[in-house]
Order: sequence, then C-alpha cells, then structure tokens
Amino acid sequence: MFKLAAALAALPAAAAPEPAQVFTPAQRAAIVEILREALRTDPTIIADAIAAMQQAELEAERARGQAAIAAHAEALFRDPGDPWFGAARPEVTLVEFTDYRCPYCRRMHPVVAELVAREPGVRVVVKEIPILGPASVTAARAALAAHAQGRFAPFHDALMRLRGEPDEAALRQLAVEVGLDPTRFARDMGSAEVTRRLEANLRLAQALGIQGTPAYAVGETLLPGAVPLERLREAVAAARAAR
Repeated sequence: MFKLAAALAALPAAAAPEPAQVFTPAQRAAIVEILREALRTDPTIIADAIAAMQQAELEAERARGQAAIAAHAEALFRDPGDPWFGAARPEVTLVEFTDYRCPYCRRMHPVVAELVAREPGVRVVVKEIPILGPASVTAARAALAAHAQGRFAPFHDALMRLRGEPDEAALRQLAVEVGLDPTRFARDMGSAEVTRRLEANLRLAQALGIQGTPAYAVGETLLPGAVPLERLREAVAAARAAR
C-alpha cells in the first residue's frame, strides 16, 4: 500500500508549495462552457452524481445505525423486564418500537406475527414509545400492566386489533377478555415502574435516532418504518449468520 506519510517525508525540507493559481475570467468561462457541453452531451452525469450522493448518505446512515445499536445493545436486546413474544430461547431478537395508535404499527402487526410463525427462533421484544398523544400513553401503560401479570402477548394482540380509540373503558374490557385481575391491572397502569420503563424506551429511541413508529432493530440493522416481511427475514438471517 502506498504510504502517504512516507511520501511526504521524502520531500525536500526546503520545498514550499507554490501559491494557488487563480483562474482568469476567460478561463473560468471556458471551464463553465466545458461543463455545460459535457452535460448536454451526457445528461446522465447529473443522475449518476445524485445516485452517488444518495448511496453515500445511505451508507452513512447505515453506519450511524450500527454504531448506535452497538452502543446501546444491552438496553436494546437484553433488558429482562421488557415484554416479548415468540421464542422462549431465541436465536435472534427483533426489537419493535411501537405506538398502539399508529396505523402503520397496526398494519405491521400481522407481518411481525407471520415473521414469528415462519422463523420459530425469533423473539420479538416490544418497546412502547407512546408518541401520538395521551391515549397512546394510556394504551402503552395498559400493555405494560398486562405484562406484569404475564399476559402481554394476548393483550398486545388484542390491542393491536382493537377498533376505535384505546380509551380506559376499552382497555378494561380487553383486560377482562384476556383474563387479567382488574384491580391489579388498574394499579399497575399507574405504577412508577411503568412510568420508568416508558421514559427509558423514549430515551433509547432518541439515542438510536428513531424518528417515528414503527421501527425495528435486529442484529446490526435498524429498519425505520413499515417494511415488507422479506426485508425483516433478510435482517433476521443476517443477524443469525453473524452469531
């Protein structure tokens, strides 16, 4: 490999760079005309330049996501208090950042369920980040209260399928349907532990640069937004291969 430092060291110590030459107005006009002619002759130059810029930004975004995941892997993948569903002994953990009032999260719910059905070694950890108003906060509290009674998965499923707003009456009805103790459910919804977990989830999402819901983290990959099943499976396969 060519060593830049060695090449610089070999230059004579007394050698000083010549002052930069300034183009004359005529030279600048000629350069501009050359560029214009090149673009007229081959307009794909612009498209190629834009594509290269977009690819560079994509690579930079991917690198930022990987660094953020590595820095927060413990809180992201290995918090024993997080609610989850899927594999009891996971090969791969997929973390889902969600809001129960988010239409895209609701649309992705059957997609994630199909992922678990097709990939039995996958565990889905759910990080509630209620960003769509007070009703979102109430729904997230209810889900964590259901988790406290060991009934997160059925409650999560019922809440994602709920038609209408997740108000307190609807949440109490869902709690009864999935077999929760209603008195404990109401108490746990307002607990300090639930508050602490929601605050931690929001801080983690911010640290990862997550701008909205849904968002998924698996292996070294951060996937923002609603994504196709096959994209999730590709990310799971990459995480499994990297173990």
